[in-house]
Amino acid sequence: MTSLGFLYPGHAAEDDYPRIEQLLGADIRLDVIHTDTGEDARGVDALRAAGTPERLAAGVGDLRMAGAEAVVWACAGGGFVHGWEGAHQQVRALARTAGMPASSTSFAFTNALRELGLRRVAVAATYPDDVAELFAAFLRASGAEVTAVAAAGIGTAAEAGAWGEDEVLALAVSADARAAEAVLLPDTALHTAAHLQSLEKAVGKPVLTANQVTVWEALRLTDRRVNAPELGTLFTRGYVNPSGV
Repeated sequence: MTSLGFLYPGHAAEDDYPRIEQLLGADIRLDVIHTDTGEDARGVDALRAAGTPERLAAGVGDLRMAGAEAVVWACAGGGFVHGWEGAHQQVRALARTAGMPASSTSFAFTNALRELGLRRVAVAATYPDDVAELFAAFLRASGAEVTAVAAAGIGTAAEAGAWGEDEVLALAVSADARAAEAVLLPDTALHTAAHLQSLEKAVGKPVLTANQVTVWEALRLTDRRVNAPELGTLFTRGYVNPSGV
């Protein structure tokens, strides 16, 4: 059994995690601990406050008790708003506090792009314009080329969590650009686990979504690979069956 830990801010789309756990198989457990977010707002200051060391540390003990082998800060905005270096510092502090490998949703996106060998991306963000541009800047700092950015201007996680498949698909399609090799949806408050195949069909290319890449990142930290076509290209490309079949 591989136990993976996630620090998830507040409540919005956390039910993506049991759905993903079911698709991954019986020997992987996803443990989600909710962190205090303070104000449910998508402003830069509020997002920075959501990912303070104190707020992240508060959930670490529960993950250790659950036997987690790795922990991921499951909040894109609460990572990339700190910038490339600040996000690295955040993850290093979390690893020291937790005493286990750690990462964040922000780095999950950049690592997933590297895994897939993709560089040119379109961003389909629920965030306000300024926050969406900070995510684009984070991607550029990793070496990616951002071909287009669409921002829906949603101000709270609760609003994002209320979106259904139609809204998610429309956002992805609106952001897609011919030059893009993938479309990225950076919001763990957005339900996407049930829509990944529809998303990739709609844009005709790989789609990376926040909760999807967050779980993939935790698997990467524990050296696990899982073939799960329902979770999109990221969970199929590069998979090697350990049995050789």
